[in-house]
Amino acid sequence: MSPIIQSASHELIKPYQSNITVPNWMISSMERVMQYYVDKNLRLDTISTDRMPKPVEGKKYMLYAHIPFCHTLCSFCTFHRFLFREDKAREYFVALRKEMQMAKDLGYEFESMYIGGGTTTVLEDELARTIEHAKNLFPGIKEVSCESDPQHLASPEFKQLKGLVDRMSIGVQSFDDGILKMTDRLDKFGSGQQTFDRIMAAKELFPIINVDLIFGFRGQTEEIIRSDLEMASKLDPRQITTYPLMITHQTRKSVKADLAAPHGEMVNQYRQILNRLTGQYTQLSAWAFGKTNDEGFDEYVIDYDEYLGVGSGSFSFLNDTLYVNTFSLKKYQQRIAEGRMAVEQQKKYQLKEVMQYRFLLGMFSGRLSRQYFRDTFNVNLDTALFKEMASMKAMGALKNDPINPDKLIVTDNGKMLGLLMMKEFYSGMDNVRAQLRQPLAEADM
Repeated sequence: MSPIIQSASHELIKPYQSNITVPNWMISSMERVMQYYVDKNLRLDTISTDRMPKPVEGKKYMLYAHIPFCHTLCSFCTFHRFLFREDKAREYFVALRKEMQMAKDLGYEFESMYIGGGTTTVLEDELARTIEHAKNLFPGIKEVSCESDPQHLASPEFKQLKGLVDRMSIGVQSFDDGILKMTDRLDKFGSGQQTFDRIMAAKELFPIINVDLIFGFRGQTEEIIRSDLEMASKLDPRQITTYPLMITHQTRKSVKADLAAPHGEMVNQYRQILNRLTGQYTQLSAWAFGKTNDEGFDEYVIDYDEYLGVGSGSFSFLNDTLYVNTFSLKKYQQRIAEGRMAVEQQKKYQLKEVMQYRFLLGMFSGRLSRQYFRDTFNVNLDTALFKEMASMKAMGALKNDPINPDKLIVTDNGKMLGLLMMKEFYSGMDNVRAQLRQPLAEADM
């Protein structure tokens, strides 16, 4: 990398040098601690339910919609998805719109909408109709975020989403053809150069384009990561997200052996990412970077304490309770046809567990605030989560803001630890999804 960076205003910027000093044994210890809490708090000890609670006056909510269809199934992905069939997908979108109406009838209003999958753009006309329906039902929606894979960008129907989607996140993973071949994406989605060209052509369609990259693959050298970051930077998207590869207990052992890099490489790769993107972008979370610091990004749970999910396999978090929609397409259609929402399980969390969850998100997002814990939980953060605060400070992950005593500064060590903690949390959620999918029979799909 050049010793200086020239910004768009021709200002010379000294390159960032990340200061990650936490030793590998400490990182491994933190991962074990996170695995303990994830296993403890994400156990499937839910109880049956068939209804969502009504909204609480004064709270703000985000709407999540899940599209569980893909034309091809990636070997390393454990999200809830099925192989695409047009007839089933069209029936599903109709039911999804009906479930949104049920949320409206309960009294919910939403400020934001996030559409995830699966591949959300398997049927662009149905997706466009669904977004229009959501905006008509919930006029308070200010931003719609959506995901897609690179292949759909070349479809003429993709242009139907212009003016409806504010933020489009593209799952690139890597521009390197060797990595794409190893992950079975080269034949499915095209080469890195083809993906680059498609994103460049699609930039004019949406106010925000986010480029998703993944690090932690076997054989992903520093040169490959440098090239990926340079390719992404040439696109000049509003956002770049750099996820660590997440291998869960449910992922096949052969896949884990084939895809995952040795654990010790992650710190050096993350250091390289910080050095390359800091200064060019504002860091929105441990792995998300944006042109400004006030725009939405993939981890909507940071901006919204409470969210309601519609669609098969979606989760909701309302009133300190996790709600889980049925993972069966058959049951989903039956419930909606009977005039019932798709929720079938719930799990109530205690105050300490919710505070630990918000602490994790604060570390991950770099927004840890004593004021937030006073206002939300009526507690003193330093005493309510004494062990968590003490351990993070001991590892050099947190320090007090000298200007504002209510704020805490998350250091580069803290960003690294926040990334690892969130990685373990999401891996735990993937394990939950995989376990909920395990009993599905052919008729459920």
